[in-house]
Amino acid sequence: MVRAVFFDVGETILDETRQWQAWADWLGVPALTFFGALGACIERGVHHRSVFEMLRPGIDLDRERREFAAAGRERPARAEDLYPDAVPCLRALRDAGLRVGLAGNQPASIEPALASMGLAADVIASSAGWGVEKPSPEFFRRVAEAAGEAPEQIAYVGDRLDNDVLPALDAGMVAVFLRRGPWGMVHAGRPEAARAHLRLDSLDALLPGLRALES
Repeated sequence: MVRAVFFDVGETILDETRQWQAWADWLGVPALTFFGALGACIERGVHHRSVFEMLRPGIDLDRERREFAAAGRERPARAEDLYPDAVPCLRALRDAGLRVGLAGNQPASIEPALASMGLAADVIASSAGWGVEKPSPEFFRRVAEAAGEAPEQIAYVGDRLDNDVLPALDAGMVAVFLRRGPWGMVHAGRPEAARAHLRLDSLDALLPGLRALES
């Protein structure tokens, strides 16, 4: 029986379009070009940071990020970035007596940003805060520790096979694949998607899906 549900953040509960658009503007490329390059990186299975090298060969990304931040171009997550099904899903899980957590590959600044939104979450964490990124097994050990439950009693929900579904399965968790965002759309066509315990197009179907697994 699932007793805790943890969520990836970007493109699972948060629409990151504004943040990516800000980078396209900073690099001086049309949004279509930026998002096309990002899609190519996703299809190739390379880290999303590769999009910056593709668009500006030789870029010093660490320096560029510092200059981006210093220029006030960052777009911190806001409540309006939440996907419409996120808030009702979190609330329904909490009302059902499940422990709810948010933990993804994010900067530490996402933690106070999410906390300010008043979400029905018992745990809010980030890879930067934990000092470990998905798909590392250590990240999922931290999820289990934060959940306070055995791995088989934890569902992990995400939009990526490589970072979310497959490592959650390896950790012994219930893996939920959400077909959403650029990674979700690309990864949905891969055969590994069938390994997820649940495959969803909306978070509205999460709680009923979990209950069906237990029946």
